[in-house]
Amino acid sequence: MSGARGPRVILWRHGQTSWNLERRFQGSTDIELTETGVAQARRAARLLASLEPDAIIASDLKRAAATAGELAAITGLEVTHDEALRETYAGEWQGLTHDEIIARFGEQYAAWKRGEAVRRGGGELETEVADRAAPIVLRHAEKLPQDGTLVVVSHGGTIRTTIGRLLGLDSHHWESLGGLSNCCWSVLGQGARGWRLLEHNAGTLPEPVLGDDD
Repeated sequence: MSGARGPRVILWRHGQTSWNLERRFQGSTDIELTETGVAQARRAARLLASLEPDAIIASDLKRAAATAGELAAITGLEVTHDEALRETYAGEWQGLTHDEIIARFGEQYAAWKRGEAVRRGGGELETEVADRAAPIVLRHAEKLPQDGTLVVVSHGGTIRTTIGRLLGLDSHHWESLGGLSNCCWSVLGQGARGWRLLEHNAGTLPEPVLGDDD
C-alpha cells in the first residue's frame, strides 16, 4: 500500500469461533473466538500492522472486538467499538446449523440466495444492515489523513453488504461478492468515480469460508 493515493478502507472479518466450525448461524449472538481464532487474529494483525493503519473501528461483539484488540496491541491504536457494525440479526435462524436452516426455512433460504429481500428468521434485511454499517465506515473514513488507512473489524455478512453499498451495487448483486474466510479482509480505495474494490478475501489460507454468509 506504500505510495497509495487517497484513503484506504480495510474490512477485516473476525477470527474463527466454535459456531463457525459447527456451521451454526451466529448473527448477533455474542460468541467468542476459539484458540485457533485468536491465533488467526494475531497472524493477520502482524500483516495488517505493516500497512500502518491510522484508525481501527470494530463491532462490539466479542469475536470482532477480540480480533481488533490484536491489531491494537501491535499498533498502539485505540479501537472505537460500534454496535452498528454487528452481524445481521437473523431472529429464528440464530443458533441453528446450516442443515437445520435449510430443513426449517428452505424457501426463505432459497429466496435469500436468489437475491430477494428476505428477513431471515424474521430479522434484518441486508439493506438495513448496510443502512446502519456503511455510514459508520464512511464517517470514520472521512476523518483519515490524506492517504490514510482505516481498518474496520466486523462480520462476513455485514462486510459484504457494506462493500456492496459503498461500491454502489444494486442489492440484488451483493451475492456476487464472495464470502470472507475467517480473519481475511477486503480493501477499498478511492477512484475517480467513488470507492473501488482493490483486494477481496486477502490473506486467504487454504481454508473454506465458514460462517453466516455462506
